[in-house]
Amino acid sequence: MFDAPRKLIEVSGLKIHFPIHGGFLRRRVGQVKAVDGVSFDIVEGETLGLVGESGCGKSTCGRALLRLYDLTEGSIRIDGKEIGDADHATLRRIRPKMQMVFQDPQASLNPRMTLSRIIGEPLDEHTNLGRKEKLARIYELMDAVGLNRSFANRYPHEFSGGQRQRIGIARAIALNPSFIVCDEPIAALDVSIQAQVVNLLEDLQEKFDLTYLFISHDLSMVRHIADRVAVMYLGRVVELTTRDRLYTQPLHPYTEALLSSVPEPDPSLATLRDRVILQGDVPSPANPPRGCNFSTRCPRVMDICHRLDPQSKEVAPGHFVACHLHDPRINEIASEVAAEQEAHQEHPTRRET
Repeated sequence: MFDAPRKLIEVSGLKIHFPIHGGFLRRRVGQVKAVDGVSFDIVEGETLGLVGESGCGKSTCGRALLRLYDLTEGSIRIDGKEIGDADHATLRRIRPKMQMVFQDPQASLNPRMTLSRIIGEPLDEHTNLGRKEKLARIYELMDAVGLNRSFANRYPHEFSGGQRQRIGIARAIALNPSFIVCDEPIAALDVSIQAQVVNLLEDLQEKFDLTYLFISHDLSMVRHIADRVAVMYLGRVVELTTRDRLYTQPLHPYTEALLSSVPEPDPSLATLRDRVILQGDVPSPANPPRGCNFSTRCPRVMDICHRLDPQSKEVAPGHFVACHLHDPRINEIASEVAAEQEAHQEHPTRRET
């Protein structure tokens, strides 16, 4: 009998709201709900894909897991330790366990530092290695990501985009972390290089027993690398399940629309596919719609969707979806909402004078 996989990352009710200031006195006039009540777990050794449209809160969520942002509300536990409210001294001790690979490999590397200094910087900050030991570790990391040792004294502008991303990956694994957030690591790379970088990430995961949160809008690449996939829309996770189930049996209308937009290389099959074309634009996270966030664009919207926010339900083992269409209590809930509305119309609340 096998033991259940251990949860390395546990996220519960995560909210990241950014204040909006306006007027002459720069008072707070609102807030942008970048992440608005996200919950999920990542088990040790797996890759969780996080997908969605640009601006849905994927990168903000990933950065929040590493406490690059302060939490508005919620809980983040890494290896059983709560870091949601941890101070800077505590976070510094935990930093070696959690690292990040950034989207733009050029912007994330210091142009005034050589490759060896960039990769060696985490070693300077968190270890007491001597000069020879540190250089040996730098060469070891360069070998692991496929960089020639003769490049050690070159600067970032002397490398291609794929090579720069390899430098960023080498820096991320320098301290032997257990968890890495990959924030769209292939988005800024040529298509011919993307597969090489993804294959490198998979090889390193197997070699060093890494756990990934892989953020991307490339659904084809996520299907290749992820074990489970979470779909985000306007700051919330609307569906979460295994990779195979998500791509073969999507339940949320937004997931269906996303998957229908993936290009089909076979022309004969492409003509047979039903494309789901969403109408309208994504609402502003500073002023989300009442009820379900997707209600303004959903092709299968119901009256209750404009009134009540759907809660995430486990509709099948390991398959979570936040949609009234798949709530077994939908008829009962709709009747309750209708009764409340009728009662409110018959007996409106009187204002006190």
